[in-house]
Order: sequence, then structure tokens, then C-alpha cells
Amino acid sequence: MSAKYRVVVAGCGAMANEWISYALKHAEIEIVGLADIRLESAQAMATKHGLSSPVYTDVSQAIADTAANLVFDVTVPSSHFSIASKALESGCHVFTEKPLAETMEQCNEIVNIAERTGRSHAVMQNRRYDPRIRSLRELITSGTIGRIGYIAANFFLAPHFGGFREVMDSPLLLDMAIHTFDQARLISGADPVTVYCQEFNPPGSWYEGNAAAVCIFEMSDGSVFCYQGSWCAEGAPTSWEASWRIQGERGAAIWDGRDMPYAEIITGRADSGQFLHDYERVEGPSVQMEETFHQGCLDEMFRSLAEQRPAETDCRDNRYSMAMVLGALESARTGSRLNIAEFIRSAELNVQNQ
Repeated sequence: MSAKYRVVVAGCGAMANEWISYALKHAEIEIVGLADIRLESAQAMATKHGLSSPVYTDVSQAIADTAANLVFDVTVPSSHFSIASKALESGCHVFTEKPLAETMEQCNEIVNIAERTGRSHAVMQNRRYDPRIRSLRELITSGTIGRIGYIAANFFLAPHFGGFREVMDSPLLLDMAIHTFDQARLISGADPVTVYCQEFNPPGSWYEGNAAAVCIFEMSDGSVFCYQGSWCAEGAPTSWEASWRIQGERGAAIWDGRDMPYAEIITGRADSGQFLHDYERVEGPSVQMEETFHQGCLDEMFRSLAEQRPAETDCRDNRYSMAMVLGALESARTGSRLNIAEFIRSAELNVQNQ
């Protein structure tokens, strides 16, 4: 009996191991082909996982030869638009590593192709699938701190990657901030309305491009999300998940990115006339997840296919997380506040006028 999902893996670098390992645990998924611009990389990946699947340098040929109906896109970001458009047009669903694409025009076009073809396109936002951030979200959505007005995320680390990140123009915003921006949308349930961003390269930085940024987003629920980050911040590092404070009407929710979140809320009446109120601590609820991070996101992607609904990280939704990144870059370039909806519409018009 053939598997329900016939998968071509596009891109056979180190990250592909995570995706292939997931597939091998599920009987309804079969790896029917591996594709990489370096044929030897595809063959090495097949050998490593004991796969007899054929190997290719062209994803379109791989799809045609194998009758695949799903593509795992684990290629470099610059290839995501090409892989997505070819796979969707060939009748395949696409599950991809972040980012959705490199430009707003490409993000919009992927959404258009997915809608026209009726295929699913979902993005790996693995940091959504962490029980701690789901707990933080529950503190907000349950009304523990009341209506929120301010979200702050601080991200300060000093990784010495070497390689491509150290020569990128905007390594922090382009390669890492998407996670924190997407988490802010998850926590608040809101989408971005405007953004003002200043990016810069601090003294002592070993990056050629701007490795630090401050971004202020107005969100659709009326709250403000402020992001402060640096990838060349030696000393007192935050977690890779950032350090969060969400301020509400009745108190604040706190998550240091390491331990479980908690809230401190007003005890008694908020209008009691006290100069400073007393507070009580409310622990974040325990959230059970069968799988977390990459595996959890893949679980959700496959559930969405089985249930015939958009995935939580469907391209139509993820476009707004990408608009936060790309909009922040545009704001930094122009030195002015940017309207996100107008930015997305402008990109759509650019495609129509080509």
C-alpha cells in the first residue's frame, strides 16, 4: 500500500536531517526523492538515512519522475520562491523552512499561486511550538492581565557564527528577528499595522552589516510591540527566545525565555485609591504538547492537510510575520514610519505592473 504523502526533499544540507527524521517516524509519509544542486549532497543524505530514493539536481524533474504530492523545501532562502512556485504549479503541497521568501513581492506571489492551485504552503516557525510560549499566550488570552497595551521583547546575544551571516547586510533582522516577530503575533493574536525601525552596527561588532535594531510596531489590537535586539551583545545574554514583558490593564506577564512564564496582577480593587497596588503572582499554566519545535510544527502541518484547513503557519498568515521583517528593513532604509498594509499592497502592484 502506497503512502499518503509522497515527499521530495529539496535541499540536503544539515537541516534536512530534522525533516527526514520526522518523515521516517510516520508510515503515511514516504521520501520518494531527494534534490540538491550538489548531487553528491543528495546521495550522501540518502545513504545516511538508508533511503533508496532517487536523487536529483532539479526539483521539477524529481516531482515529475516520482509523482510526489508534497515537497519539503529545506533550501537556502534565496531558493524558496523558485522551489515553492515550481512545486505548487506541479500540484504539490509545500512545507518550507523560514523565511517564506526574500521579498514582499515574492511572498505575495506564493500566496497567489497557493490560492490558485488549491495547494497548501506552510512555513516552519518552530519557535511557536514551545510549551512555555503557549503558556505565556494562555496568560494573555485567558484575560489574566486584562486587555494588553504593550509588548516588549529584548534579544541580546553574541554568537560568532562565521560564514554567511557575518557578511549579510542585516543579519539580525533578516535571519533571526522573524522568530520573535512571529511569536509576538502568536502571543497577542494581532497583526502589524505600522513599524518604525532603526538598525545599526554597534562598536565592537564583528558583522559587516547592521547587527542590532530597535523596532516599534503598532498592532491591530491597538497595542504597541517594541523589539530591541543585538547579535553582537557580549555579556548578560538573554535566551534565544528573548526576554518578554506584556503589560495589561490588571498587571504584567513575564517570560525570561528560559523558565515558565508568570504574571503579577493587582489584588483587590484597581480603583482603591492606593498609591501603589499590591500584586499576586499567577503561574503560567502547564501546556502539554506531543511534539515541540520542528517536530511540533510538522505535526501541525500534516494535521492541517488531514483536516483540509490552512496550517497555523500557512503562507497567507505567515506573510504578516514576513511583512514585519521586510517592513522594518524598509523603515530603517527610509528613516520613517511605514504602514504595513500599504507596503503589502505596493508589493502586489509592483508584481501586477511587471
